[in-house]
Amino acid sequence: MEKIFTADAPKAIGPYSHAIRSGNLIFCSGQTPLNPATMLIEGATASEQTTLVLQNLESVLKSAGCSRANVLKTSVFLKNFADFEKMNKAYEAFFGDHKPARTTVEVSRLPREALVEIECVAEVQGG
Repeated sequence: MEKIFTADAPKAIGPYSHAIRSGNLIFCSGQTPLNPATMLIEGATASEQTTLVLQNLESVLKSAGCSRANVLKTSVFLKNFADFEKMNKAYEAFFGDHKPARTTVEVSRLPREALVEIECVAEVQGG
């Protein structure tokens, strides 16, 4: 088991790793729309925040030796399910033709009042 950290994603705001590698699997912790440089939430809409969240997630994936194309499963947490379509459009733009398995749920509150948080499981190819 290997702990994964990267300076290109927001610093963990708790006692956890950006990701854990176990064999060929990468288990990424949830990412929020924090700017890694300022550690402040950016993006006023669920669409903008989803784009930032996925960029942060991609930074973690890159540090683990993979990319968005290696994502097997995501879990999306929305503060308000009424934002589903906005999130979904940004999500689809990010993943394109790659369509990982996904669960989306509404939650009552997210860290630092974010509108969206996403975690994922990915597979490193040939490793």
